[in-house]
Amino acid sequence: MPPFRPITLASCTFIISNRLVQRLLLRQTVLGRDQGQSRDSGHGNRSGCDRTRRLSLVERLRRCTGSHRGGSRHARHSDHRVFLPQKPTVRRSSGAFPFRLMDTTHPDCCLPSLTTEGEAHAILYTEGDDLYAAMIDSIANARHEVGLESYLFADDEVGRRFADVLAKKASAGVRVRLLLDAEGSRSRWSKRLARRLRESGVEVRRFRPWRWGRLRRYWQRSHRKLLVVDDEVAYLGGFNIHRESSREFHGEQRWRDTHVRLVGPLARQATACFSAFWRRKLDWEPLQSVSPGSVLMPNQTRACSHHLRCTYRALFAEARQSIQIATPYFVPDRRTQHGLVKAARRGVKVSLLVPRKSDVPIARWAARAAYAHLLAAGVRIYEYLPRMLHAKTTVIDGNWAMLGTANMDYRSFLLNYELNLITRDEHLCRQLQTQFEQVLTESAEIGRQVWAQRKWQEYFFETIGWLSRRWL
Repeated sequence: MPPFRPITLASCTFIISNRLVQRLLLRQTVLGRDQGQSRDSGHGNRSGCDRTRRLSLVERLRRCTGSHRGGSRHARHSDHRVFLPQKPTVRRSSGAFPFRLMDTTHPDCCLPSLTTEGEAHAILYTEGDDLYAAMIDSIANARHEVGLESYLFADDEVGRRFADVLAKKASAGVRVRLLLDAEGSRSRWSKRLARRLRESGVEVRRFRPWRWGRLRRYWQRSHRKLLVVDDEVAYLGGFNIHRESSREFHGEQRWRDTHVRLVGPLARQATACFSAFWRRKLDWEPLQSVSPGSVLMPNQTRACSHHLRCTYRALFAEARQSIQIATPYFVPDRRTQHGLVKAARRGVKVSLLVPRKSDVPIARWAARAAYAHLLAAGVRIYEYLPRMLHAKTTVIDGNWAMLGTANMDYRSFLLNYELNLITRDEHLCRQLQTQFEQVLTESAEIGRQVWAQRKWQEYFFETIGWLSRRWL
């Protein structure tokens, strides 16, 4: 007689849901196939991206069970997915989608088709004071509308300067919209500043404030930093609105970051991105035909909910000479690590630049937990010594570049709303490559042998950081 197994709530739920799934599948098989064909014909080569599109509940369950395909162990679907186990086992995934699917196609379905012909007409900023002066000047010259997104907007010397010019333009009749992340600005934002801006006519909105009934949505933050003015000029990058990035107020220990100024078609595309996000169309994707050599890329779109991670994987797979990555928080997922390791093993010179001084110590511990695997594959890792490095740039072979708001970590790839610029503009790629090589002169390389001899206390902290990597 088999041993007695108590019936738990989880087992009852699984049995009932399994029976319900089978009944739904029998009734919705034909409908699901028709939907899959129409979706594939409408999206073309986007079928192999890292995440499924926005699907109905029946379609998601149909894909995960694979029972209508004859119950084979490796049943192929119309979007080139493979369901791994034979039984309808539910596996927890790293994102919001509750089932784990595996790709069978190359991830460059998310890589935009860009050429080196067009120019981005971009101006690069690495000093906060220069950037803030340019942004304030653009706002002061606005005639019709101003839109500003920021993860962190502090009520300090820098934030009050922006508040003054925003309030002045709103009082003059210009439409001014300010979108702040509720969590990012929670400790630095003030009700007094918000009241002053609203009284001047500024439309102030906080992205997803804390609500007990919406805990899951609160976990997804808006990490975007974007300024658009009159559909003519846009600013995008890693700079927040706070004194830590200003030499005038923070001195020589100011944060090092990267921002870019865009005009022309890219500025109009940035305005469209801001307007869609303001209207809560969080998965809206801009057209890629406005500029032949550059495009703005949000992280979550209708075609792929992890767009930036797919693009990084495609760029790593296409690299032939060099990969240069600068990121303040390096907590890569398994697939991103494998992409870097494969590139290094086939002879690509992979260089990773991270800060030694971090404002989030546990994120630094998690980053160091991945060093040994990368160093063994030939990846060269550098730590920036003078101050906090907050730049988020990537250059591939000197002719592909990406910069914007996304870190190379779980939160930016799988949870947050981000916005990056991906470009093949030769001048901008050259600038970013020169900037990266210049920063390396102020950095220390981590040797493989020295790293293997570190103290046991560091192993302990790295373990804590790596176990917390999905929540950083």
